[in-house]
Amino acid sequence: APCRSVLTVACEQTEVLLFDPISSKHIKTLSEAHEDCVNNIRFLDNRLFATCSDDTTIALWDLRKLNTKVCTLHGHTSWVKNIEYDTNTRLLVTSGFDGNVIIWDTNRCTEDGCPHKKFFHTRFLMRMRLTPDCSKMLISTSSGYLLILHDLDLNKSLEVGSYPILRARRTTSSSDITSSGSSGPRAVGSPCHQNNSGPLSEKALSRPSQREGGSPRNSLEVLTPEVPGERDRGNCITSLQLHPKGWATLLRCSSNTDDQEWTCVYEFQEGAPVRPVSPRCSLRLTHCIEEANVGRGYIKELCFSPDGRMISSPHGFGIRLLGFDAHCSELVDCLPREASPLREIRSLYSHNDVVLTTKFSPTHCQIASGCLSGRVSLYQPKF
Repeated sequence: APCRSVLTVACEQTEVLLFDPISSKHIKTLSEAHEDCVNNIRFLDNRLFATCSDDTTIALWDLRKLNTKVCTLHGHTSWVKNIEYDTNTRLLVTSGFDGNVIIWDTNRCTEDGCPHKKFFHTRFLMRMRLTPDCSKMLISTSSGYLLILHDLDLNKSLEVGSYPILRARRTTSSSDITSSGSSGPRAVGSPCHQNNSGPLSEKALSRPSQREGGSPRNSLEVLTPEVPGERDRGNCITSLQLHPKGWATLLRCSSNTDDQEWTCVYEFQEGAPVRPVSPRCSLRLTHCIEEANVGRGYIKELCFSPDGRMISSPHGFGIRLLGFDAHCSELVDCLPREASPLREIRSLYSHNDVVLTTKFSPTHCQIASGCLSGRVSLYQPKF
């Protein structure tokens, strides 16, 4: 929770566990939170949180009354994997393996659910994130693409051809871009395809008008981020996180054959508004490190520290704390001209199985990690 009063844990079965992170005591088990695996938990404020599941639903909960759900949200048709929340508009944003990003209006929530609409669709969707200021949406795919929606407007649903497209580096062809089809967790190919077979024309790229003094709303950029060692092979972006100050994105990538894993940091390259027909690349690889590649096929969720100076990354049966340099400096103070290795600050091992997730406390010097066999570990540095 934002106030650090409770640590919630999403479990492979149907359970959600709640702990007191200070005393490490178990508070409560929501034994039938869902009808299938619980995948993600997101706090809306200090008492309300949302869970999502492979049962295709999202559930809202209130810490003050955990015996029943606030409501259950129906709208996805496949496993729901990610939850984001726009604190400005109080819109809940979810994504799943059906390829859909759905917006839920929590301002008008009842026991029967919330009004919702499909915002975006892309093939092979894996993870979706909002930047801290909610000005961008990033979507990763199992086919190695990273989609960025710039100047985000969540109130406008994006249909095929309704958004401007920004040409991007290392994209195989401009005809890869639009939105229809089904998703798959391990497919290879372009993220989207267009109804007509020919490449997009300059006229089509320029169709939506720009707002005065800026880029069009919801401009779509499609990237295939550079991954060390993967220049000649496809890769899957399995985990996606954002720097708490919005400076960079953090990716966990694996090769399509699962024989290599990398943690990569990409700096956002912002500049003057770019015309839709101009080449553009918003990300630059600044730091990376090869991972242990233990537990092939499982997704490992990594994270930034609240100040953005460190990264906690699942590493075999433990976690590694990584920095941009040996002094845990700010990213902006140690940007290299070419991609540099992340520095290992400390390794922590306390599990008997593959660690799949790790999270920093938002307010204290504490880290949590969870492994495949269900063990949760809490770490607190001693001074």
